[in-house]
Amino acid sequence: MSAKRLLVLTNRVPYPLNDGGNLAMSAMIKGYVKLGWEVYLLSMNTTRHYVANDVLNEIYKELYQFETVDIDNSVGPLQVISNFFFSRQPNHADRFYQESFREKLKEVLVSFNPSVIQLESIFLATYLRDIREVSRAFTILRLHNIEYQIWERLAQETKNPIKKYYLSNLAGRIKHFEEEVWGKFDLLLPITNIDAEIVASTVTSNKIHVAPYGLETVVHEQGARQEKWVGYHIGAMDWQPNVEGVNWFIDDVWPIVKQSSPEFEFHFAGRNMPQPLFDMNIDGVFCEGMVPDANDFIGDKKILIVPIHSGGGIRVKILEAMAMGKIVISTSIGMQGIDAQHNIHFLLADNATGFANAISWCLNNRDKAVAIGARAKSLISKDYMAESIMSAINKKITTQIS
Repeated sequence: MSAKRLLVLTNRVPYPLNDGGNLAMSAMIKGYVKLGWEVYLLSMNTTRHYVANDVLNEIYKELYQFETVDIDNSVGPLQVISNFFFSRQPNHADRFYQESFREKLKEVLVSFNPSVIQLESIFLATYLRDIREVSRAFTILRLHNIEYQIWERLAQETKNPIKKYYLSNLAGRIKHFEEEVWGKFDLLLPITNIDAEIVASTVTSNKIHVAPYGLETVVHEQGARQEKWVGYHIGAMDWQPNVEGVNWFIDDVWPIVKQSSPEFEFHFAGRNMPQPLFDMNIDGVFCEGMVPDANDFIGDKKILIVPIHSGGGIRVKILEAMAMGKIVISTSIGMQGIDAQHNIHFLLADNATGFANAISWCLNNRDKAVAIGARAKSLISKDYMAESIMSAINKKITTQIS
C-alpha cells in the first residue's frame, strides 16, 4: 500500500465549477495533488447533475485516475413514499446506494489499493461497510455542512402542515444517520468551527480537524475590474435554501429597496433556475439563469446579496466575494462558519427592512462600504488561503497514518 495514495468518492461530478460544493471539492482534490498525493477520483454521474462524456474527457487530467459511474438518483413520489414507510434511513442515503457504484468501488479498491479514502458526502457513508470488506485504508469524511440542520430550518420555514411534518421527520432521520456515521470514520473534516462543535458532542476531538474552504491566490486577486454598484446573487437553484432566499428577497425586500434606492439593480444567476423566476417581469430585477462563466458574472458587480434563512456549512461564494473586496450583505445563517464581524467585514441583515437599509447605506456611504470590502479581503488572505489549509490537513493525515 502506497503511503500517499488517496481515493476520493463524490456523489456527483465536481464540475462545472459554478457552485460552492463543486468548488470546494475541486479545490481540495487539487490541493492533495500539489502535496504529492496520487489521487483517484471516483464520482457518481447523476441524472440530476449529469456531465456529458466530452466534458468528462477534458477535466481532472492531472489526477492518477478519474472515473465516473452513471447513477439514476431522480426523486419520484413512489420512491419517497416507499422510503418514508419502509426504511429507517433518510431518503438521500437510500437513493445514493446503488449496486453499479458498489461494484465499481470494490474494483477500484483492489486495483488502486489506496492508503486513504475520503468521502465528500455523508450519504456515501452507506458504502463504508463495503469499503471495510476490501480495504484497511484510513477513512475520512468531509462535512460540507451539518445536513440535518438544513432540513430542520426548512421545516421551520414551511407553513404547509403536511410538508412541515415530512421535513421534520426527514430531519430527524438524517440527524440519527449522521450521528451514527460520524463515529465510524478515522477522521472528520468539518468545514466550520460551529459544525465541529456539534460533531464533538458525538465523537472524540482527536478525530476532528476543521478544514474551511481555501481560496487560491489567483481567485484572491480577481477584483481589478470596474465594478457597478448593483447587487448580485449566484448559487445552485436546485438547492432549496437558495430558491427560498431569492424568492423572499424579491417578494419581501425588493419593494422596500425600490422605494429607498429606485436606481438599484439586482442580478441573480445559477443552474436549474425555476421557470417562474425566468418568467417574472420586475423592474430592476434580472434573472440570468446558468451563466457560462461565474467569475465574469461576478466581476463587474459590487454588492453580494445573501438572503438565505436555512442551510448549513459555509458559503464559498461569500469567501470569493470577500477575497475580491466586494461588499457582502447577508443573514446570520448566510455568514455561519465565517469568522467575520458585522460592520467590519460585512453587513448583517436578518429581515427585509435590514436588507433595504444596508443597501441604501452602501449607496450613500461608498467610501465606508469600500473600506468594509477591503477589510474583508484582508481577512480572507490571512485565514482562508488554500495552501496553509491543505498543509494542515496533510500534516493531520500523515501523523495519524504513520
